[in-house]
Amino acid sequence: MSLTVTPATGMPLTLPAAVTKPRPVVIGLDVALNASGVAGDGWTDHVRCTSTSRHARLAYQLDGLSSFYRNADYVLIEGAAYSRGHTQGADVLAAMRWMIRHDLWKRRIPYAVITPSKRITYAIGSTVHKDENGVRLTGTALKAVVKEAVEDTYGIHTEGPCKYDEADAYVLLAMGYAHLGHPLADVPPTHSRALDGCDWSGFDKAVSR
Repeated sequence: MSLTVTPATGMPLTLPAAVTKPRPVVIGLDVALNASGVAGDGWTDHVRCTSTSRHARLAYQLDGLSSFYRNADYVLIEGAAYSRGHTQGADVLAAMRWMIRHDLWKRRIPYAVITPSKRITYAIGSTVHKDENGVRLTGTALKAVVKEAVEDTYGIHTEGPCKYDEADAYVLLAMGYAHLGHPLADVPPTHSRALDGCDWSGFDKAVSR
């Protein structure tokens, strides 16, 4: 602690040695061409486009998502699942993600790209999850487990056609806050280990400024 004297009264005023910085504004994005999940501290939303035109969807997603992150301090984006790199439309989705990243760069908003496996591990402790019969869950079944974990861990219930996208975005958000020292919940080491190996260079550079 340190002491200073107020000019008006001459009485000592106790001040803290260090002032804790307020919690930054972090946004999580699960970017897709049709429906993207968005998350902030305590809430989720989505941007959904039904146009069949790829150019229209690119424009709609960029405009919609930027309306959520334009005032953010940090943004988390889900990266590509490289096992699906040769599937139809993968090139367009990659372009969509890079449009978002370039827009964040222009706005000077630090961002981190998180792989799907890291996100799943942070949510449920492993990328491998089996049902009661010992069958490994994949696809929608695995997404449902992540959604349930988000509700149990953070009290965030997502519903509707974009419920899985929104839940995924919330996990990304939670990872960002945890790295910045503002965890939204306590998670076991089996989960928090997912933070290791992520590229936080954009975040850390911004924090050190």
